[in-house]
Amino acid sequence: MARTKDVTWRAAPGRRTGEAPVAEESIDELIGRRKPPEQGRYRLQVDRQTKASYLTREAAEEAGLAIKRGFPILHVSVFDAEEGQSTPVVVPEA
Repeated sequence: MARTKDVTWRAAPGRRTGEAPVAEESIDELIGRRKPPEQGRYRLQVDRQTKASYLTREAAEEAGLAIKRGFPILHVSVFDAEEGQSTPVVVPEA
């Protein structure tokens, strides 16, 4: 097979050369990154991964207790961002 000297480079379909792509969405949305958690003081953590944040400790413990009852093997805790302390959520015995 012989090579031809007159090679024509074509742009991808729908794309013109020399133009910048139009950004309809932010880069974070295109990559698929999630938004950072809310900035509440109390953060609910499941297996050391932050799932949500709450303004009150009671709300965070209530949500953690619901998770712990459904999945008792998971490590569920409430992290206080201001104090820097984590307290585990324990299901009360009946």
